[in-house]
Amino acid sequence: MYALVIGGTGMLTDVSLWLVREGYHISIVARNRERMERLIARAAHLEAITPLLVDYRDHDVLCSLIHQTINENRAFDLVVAWVHSDGKQAFPAIIRENSRHPGPWRLFHVPGSRAHPAEAKRELRLSSACLYRQIQLGFVIEEHSTRWLTHQEISSGVIDAIRRDAPFHLVGTLASEKKRPH
Repeated sequence: MYALVIGGTGMLTDVSLWLVREGYHISIVARNRERMERLIARAAHLEAITPLLVDYRDHDVLCSLIHQTINENRAFDLVVAWVHSDGKQAFPAIIRENSRHPGPWRLFHVPGSRAHPAEAKRELRLSSACLYRQIQLGFVIEEHSTRWLTHQEISSGVIDAIRRDAPFHLVGTLASEKKRPH
């Protein structure tokens, strides 16, 4: 099994490590070499991780690396993608490149917390082989306040979404716009 994780050395570190424990070979798109090295040092199987050190906003370099990685290994069975709004071009490029190869694959899209689920999906051109899954990030309501999800809560929610394999998964709550943390 082969996976690509975008955001895998930051917010989704625990997802990357879990995928390795589950037997996946993973390629991780990351900008920061030190964070990548720390993640690899924590992994149960070092050889199961292929670092793709690139700023995903650098469209041409990213496309080239993804193309090369797929040719050297194979198409991804699973893609987990947390892409900031300033890297919107990266996401369609990855989808397009992976969709050139036959066979079904699953895409777990983690859009920003303000994204509207239907709009986030509508913006993408998905092939029939792509099984699109969306993970919406909310927030946490505590006794007297609200707060954003921690990286650990986000990773746990993403892992749960991968296990459930449902088309839509909410992590936290979106109960009330008025209660949303600032």
